[in-house]
Amino acid sequence: MPPKRVLVGYGIDVDAVANWLNTCDGSPQNPTNVSRGVYGATVGIDRLLKLYAKYKIKATWFTPAHSLETFPDQMAKVRDAGHEIGLHGYTHEYISQLSARQQQDVLTRSISSLTKFTGKKPLGYTAPSWSTSKELISQLQAEGIKYDHSFMHHDVQPYWAPDPLKSEWVSTDHKKEAGDWMVPMTKLQSSEVVEIPANWHLDDWPPLQPIPGRPAQGYVDAHVVERLWMEQFDFAYREYDTFIFPMSIHPQVSGKPHVILMHERIIEYINTHEGVEWMTLAEMAEEFAEGRMPGVEVEGGV
Repeated sequence: MPPKRVLVGYGIDVDAVANWLNTCDGSPQNPTNVSRGVYGATVGIDRLLKLYAKYKIKATWFTPAHSLETFPDQMAKVRDAGHEIGLHGYTHEYISQLSARQQQDVLTRSISSLTKFTGKKPLGYTAPSWSTSKELISQLQAEGIKYDHSFMHHDVQPYWAPDPLKSEWVSTDHKKEAGDWMVPMTKLQSSEVVEIPANWHLDDWPPLQPIPGRPAQGYVDAHVVERLWMEQFDFAYREYDTFIFPMSIHPQVSGKPHVILMHERIIEYINTHEGVEWMTLAEMAEEFAEGRMPGVEVEGGV
């Protein structure tokens, strides 16, 4: 059997206060929720930095520019520890709700803010709440951003991201005749942006972050989440000789004591496997782009 090669890493969304400001309808935010964001930017970041130092892991911290500009001392700790800092909007805007011009303005401002802070242009991007737009990939490519972490064409393989502007699909519109929407999607066409796929089943927010008004969210036993993540790793390790395993977390969630302990167990479990290499998501993208990690070709449409 060929040797295994498994690229594992963390993408940390430093949403901090920015996420709570994105109320989508313009209503004032609850100061208690804002305080949860402050916790993430302070206590949560400190605990995760300690966790990664313990296991000698370099991670990718996707940071709204609002978080960076609001908590510069905390983000300086991330930068100075040698971690990657990537793009995540300004105030965690859902770009699916923005015009193309607004998207570009947010992207331009965010690139400028992160470049000034780190001394180098960011390499990667993840869409807030993975709520994307048809313009996203073309805008990232035009700005020279090397990889994205928002789409879900695969779960454990990198690939060249399809450009949604170059394919078409027709939404079901009950106000029209049925024949108007019974049309297949056109063929996917790849971009020059590497996709490190997103995965809601490897995200700490849905099961572990309580949200007022959603009583079923946020109180899942961390051991249940741990088993879910480990089983995904086990399946990939059984089925593929090479794969990537990016986990998505948030300091205001994974900075909680019971979740830190969960991550310690997951890291130690993954480290019992041959062929595991911990790296940033930018390094994963580079491995694929330079041909050292095979990945897949995404197909679909006619």
